[in-house]
Amino acid sequence: MRTDLVVIGAGPAGLAASLAAAARGTRVALVDGATEAGGQFYRQPAAGLGAGRPEALHHRWRTWERLRDGLAAGAVRVLTDHHVWCAERGSGGFVVHALLGPEQEEPAEVHARAVLLATGGYEQVLPFPGWTLPGVVTAGGAQAMLKGGLVVPGRRAVVAGTGPLLLPVASGLAAAGAEVAALVESAGPGRLVRHGPALAGKLPEGAGYAARLLRHRVPFLARHTVVRAHGDERLTGVTVAALDSGGRVWTGTERHLPCDTLAVGHGMLPHTDLAEGLGCGLDRLAVAVDAEQRTDVPGVWAAGEATGIGGAALALAEGHIAGCSAAASLHGTAPDPAPAALKARTRLGRSAAALDAAYAPPAHWPEQVTDDTVVCRCEEVTAGAVRDALDLGAGDVRTVKLLTRAGMGWCQGRMCAGAVAGLAGCPPAPARRPFARPVPLGVLARQHSQEGQS
Repeated sequence: MRTDLVVIGAGPAGLAASLAAAARGTRVALVDGATEAGGQFYRQPAAGLGAGRPEALHHRWRTWERLRDGLAAGAVRVLTDHHVWCAERGSGGFVVHALLGPEQEEPAEVHARAVLLATGGYEQVLPFPGWTLPGVVTAGGAQAMLKGGLVVPGRRAVVAGTGPLLLPVASGLAAAGAEVAALVESAGPGRLVRHGPALAGKLPEGAGYAARLLRHRVPFLARHTVVRAHGDERLTGVTVAALDSGGRVWTGTERHLPCDTLAVGHGMLPHTDLAEGLGCGLDRLAVAVDAEQRTDVPGVWAAGEATGIGGAALALAEGHIAGCSAAASLHGTAPDPAPAALKARTRLGRSAAALDAAYAPPAHWPEQVTDDTVVCRCEEVTAGAVRDALDLGAGDVRTVKLLTRAGMGWCQGRMCAGAVAGLAGCPPAPARRPFARPVPLGVLARQHSQEGQS
């Protein structure tokens, strides 16, 4: 199909961008791999589950209703079940390549004059002994099971790691009937206090979650971390310990918490694969954009977590601004974003930067990773193998990858790149993957054949 603007990603940023551009007379196609729009933040349970009160699982439900009703008005063409694997320049604009349906074998293309990337982010999980046991899930995974499947991953859960996502996950599990044995946060209260002015707007939301945790009598262990997960066939418990002021485990503070579920996460990272494929520049690990959310590639905009992790409210503001800018560029007019969106982006951007600084993972987490701990799950590469590669002279993630195959599996390093970088003692770097997801060779062959005939 052909359109003016293709928006990739139907989360908060993509929804806001699509509606803003469509309201300004732009033909918009909104592409997403899920079966329904909403992204991870507004993930909905399947209709067949008969959820009576899905709003109970969500924050800012009325905002979702406004976005949903805007889509229902019909100005935006929504293409769900489209798994985008590549976006490239074509004649007269851009071509977005996708795979259709759950099997992801049938190809589809969207041709557009401009592209807006709202590809979101993915969770960062740092390894520790026992993290591959059944029963250990990511914090976002536990939340997705609850929102999308109306199920809890277990009866007694520990929620651990660092970052603001842990609060809604713990309170959501408790409200759904799971016993939350503890919320284990590696950051200490002092970090939040140091960034108090920038986080003032987040206090009501945080206080709300804290009140729910108190109501469900969930113990909160600040400046603690998971040292080990225990079990043979599946998870039976975890050992947690306090951290000293330098981020090292405080010997003698270990305690055992029986549980059948561990929901763990250490923040999020931006999805930049499609942006890098288009040649967009990066600012550290995020897509670099200007004041109008334009990338340095003409005709390409980006918004939301892809430009830096900041939460749904910031993504909505950025998406609106990006959609207005893209529409103005396509029509040769001046952008007219709502002043409230501009103010919100400034204010929420400061909060996001403060949260990022306050919730940094423990500085010395690699010291707790034993040599037999699997780091790359796809290729079953252990921490010992990574350390052997360092002894052989590897000094960066790419060389470790070549010597050990860490990051060469199905996920292409999304799960392990940060861990490998931490063990190697170097900062994480963009992976520069040629495709955003695995593609059947038959699809590539057909595309090559069609290009040869054209």
